[in-house]
Amino acid sequence: MDFFKYIHAVGTGPKGNRDLSFEESKDMMEQILNQSVPSEQIAAFLLGWRLKPETTQEFRGAIAACDKYIQKEDIPNSIELGYPFDGKAKNPYIFPLVAKALESTNLNLVLMGDDKQPAKDGITLKDVCQQIELHQNVKYFDRKNYLNKLHKLTDIRNKLGLRSGFNTIEKLPKVANSAYAITGVFHKPYVKKYVEIFADKYERFALIQGNEGTPELFSKGRLWISEGHNIQEIIIDPQHYGIHYKKSWDTITLADSLEQLNNPSDEYLKLAKLNAAVYLFIAQKYKTINDAFDSIQ
Repeated sequence: MDFFKYIHAVGTGPKGNRDLSFEESKDMMEQILNQSVPSEQIAAFLLGWRLKPETTQEFRGAIAACDKYIQKEDIPNSIELGYPFDGKAKNPYIFPLVAKALESTNLNLVLMGDDKQPAKDGITLKDVCQQIELHQNVKYFDRKNYLNKLHKLTDIRNKLGLRSGFNTIEKLPKVANSAYAITGVFHKPYVKKYVEIFADKYERFALIQGNEGTPELFSKGRLWISEGHNIQEIIIDPQHYGIHYKKSWDTITLADSLEQLNNPSDEYLKLAKLNAAVYLFIAQKYKTINDAFDSIQ
């Protein structure tokens, strides 16, 4: 279909806008991935799509187009961690310490990264993975390799400089065919939308009020577990586990982030164990987070 029809659907204002069908969204995304239309039209669509805003059906159609091009590798006994591709700006990553806490289990962590995307000027997962030696139970996938067509849109996205629908659909590509997945969410109203988009791709799907939109818990927050049509909400308070870590509110550098990983405080190590317990619970290794936490101790 003529791509301009998609721009017209999202860019003519409240009276003229309309939602795309699943097949239209799939076709739209294929044209963007193949860059068969000018970059100006791609940017115009992404801006209009964001403002319209996007629907669950449109997201699912776009994901179906991406799925055609993803180079997958089976990683058994794994949980996929859906990190945002715009990075973390104020706190270090904790996944390397979580992986260390999980070394005695058979649960593998699956991570995906790429060059920085808009809109936050943060430290990316790729930045960290390039600077440290990953534990054996961590598998990092670079998007340049597993979905190069989306990687090649980085320049267009950075020139646009704004969040777009891509920030949502890119988080969980199921590149390792993991049975379990978790991603971060800022606000409760988005929980239902994320469940509608991703839950049927996994045996068990979870969302968490993670630090800076990541699947990493740094302070008291909610965890949502989706199984079928049911969504279970669990409140997790680190203080309940004797953890009194104070997250940063100041911007940090990559060097600062690596320093906290290389020389972690006792509270940071305990926080890593709590995150490990959450992942074990999601992966159905234990019936409760408390049981999982006690096993790590």
